Amino acid sequence: MITSQQKQIHTTISELFEDSKYDKLKIMKSAAKSVFRAMQPLDFKNAYLSISKEQGEDLVKLITDNKLKNSVEFGTSFGISTLFLAQGVIETGGHIITTELIESKAQKAIENFERAGVSELIEVRVGDAMETLKNHDKPIDLLLLDGWKDLYLPLFQMLEPNFHSHTIIYVDNADMKETKTFLETIGENSTYQLQPKFNGKVVLITIKK
Repeated sequence: MITSQQKQIHTTISELFEDSKYDKLKIMKSAAKSVFRAMQPLDFKNAYLSISKEQGEDLVKLITDNKLKNSVEFGTSFGISTLFLAQGVIETGGHIITTELIESKAQKAIENFERAGVSELIEVRVGDAMETLKNHDKPIDLLLLDGWKDLYLPLFQMLEPNFHSHTIIYVDNADMKETKTFLETIGENSTYQLQPKFNGKVVLITIKK
């Protein structure tokens, strides 16, 4: 039976996906600027850059099946992926820390979390993730990497002391050039195993038992 809170989250996610349907046009406009200079996060301040609905549902299942509680997300955007995380941690009694570089996006995400009725489950940190997460010293059950790709490796290495034998690292945009470089580096470490999903768009990193 779907609870009123779950219905509230579903409704908010559906509304955000509807709003995100013009993302491709926004991304194309942003990419056009890179003809003259390198792309920057601010170029995408109006774009969702969201995971798909199928990925989101898979994330919820990943959390509930593995009883994951403490989630850390790199790249909040407007909060679609965070709301899927919230659906999962409601079931496991968990909590989410999410970080977003662009303040206007973070503020909109906070509004979306309030609308979905899950604000108490989510701590939003605004700024460079290398700063907002640098003092993190609690175990991480799930790390979702879905921000600026150049930061995947340094952020992974900075948070690595908080990983444990059941930690799962969910890597989105795994088929992008910068992410492939990151995954090649991690793959050289015998501690980890990599599992592609969604035709290589996603890779799960787990600790070898």
